[in-house]
Amino acid sequence: MDKSSNITLPRRPSILIILMGSLGDVARGLCLVAHIKARLPQSRVSWLVEPKWVELVRLNRQIDRVIVFRRAWRVSAVWQLSKDLRRDRFDITLDLQRILKSGFFSLLSGAGRRIGFHRRNAKEFNWVFNNEHIGYFSDDLPKIQHYLKFTEYLGLPEPANLDFGFSSLSVADTVPREVAKMTGPFVIVVLGTSWETKNWHYEGYLNLVRCILAAYHLKIVLVGEQSQAALSARLIKAIDSASVLSLVGRTTLPELIALLKGAVAGVGPDSGPGHLSAAVQTPFVALFGPTSARRTAPYGCEHLAVTANLDCAPCYRRNCPDRNKECMQAIQAEAVMDKLALVLTDYVNLK
Repeated sequence: MDKSSNITLPRRPSILIILMGSLGDVARGLCLVAHIKARLPQSRVSWLVEPKWVELVRLNRQIDRVIVFRRAWRVSAVWQLSKDLRRDRFDITLDLQRILKSGFFSLLSGAGRRIGFHRRNAKEFNWVFNNEHIGYFSDDLPKIQHYLKFTEYLGLPEPANLDFGFSSLSVADTVPREVAKMTGPFVIVVLGTSWETKNWHYEGYLNLVRCILAAYHLKIVLVGEQSQAALSARLIKAIDSASVLSLVGRTTLPELIALLKGAVAGVGPDSGPGHLSAAVQTPFVALFGPTSARRTAPYGCEHLAVTANLDCAPCYRRNCPDRNKECMQAIQAEAVMDKLALVLTDYVNLK
């Protein structure tokens, strides 16, 4: 049974946040740290994460301790994590992951107050491991607001603005050398996602890049995972412009964040880089097919979302055997340019 949140917090609470993936979720969740520290300045905040996103979490200097789970479900790995967790006497654990694994780790934390999602919002019996739960909310609630329900449950007022902890990241000192040498503003174009169904089509990217080059005094930097290298090479060959640079498969996570922070805008499918862009206050035009813009549009960029609006969307499926990704195929470069125009008015090509 849910407990009341009207419990006096310790003066110096030790708080563990469990949020291990995906990239977009971790990026969004980082805003809780500054909010907690602003209202509970003597608190100690730790974060449990998996190796893939350690660099991201460590960029937030307000996090006192980063605890890493090595993903291997061996007895030795879990035993080591248990010892790492018990080094701190946590007063509160916030389980933002809502799956069985995070629930089990919440229990391992030994915190007296283990706060998780409502049973109807949790998965894989996650709710069993936590002894307090926030209220139920439908999937119409943006995910970042869902995370903030945890601090509201602790009695903290809604923050006036969100700080994701990247203010100290230096663009000049962190971006790849090729970008550091560039003159003039640039747009980031993200190729691909971890979901095959979210990926946009080649013709869309090709037409978009050509439209940006024709309409604005801007450079374009392509980014993405190594799996998008063939798409990147094909685009570079077809466009054949010195104003387009590909860094696909060649950036670290801090470099990607610095690139997004230094850009005038970003564009790409619904994926982690969009939330990183929002976290550094760079407008991001996100393309939505199988997922919901209402639920996961980048914070502050909700008005820039492009949605296909097909009858089958959002389906939340990672593969599309029946309709050949019609939702993403339906998104045309012109619709994306309409959204980009809202943030690129200062760079109109007057030649």
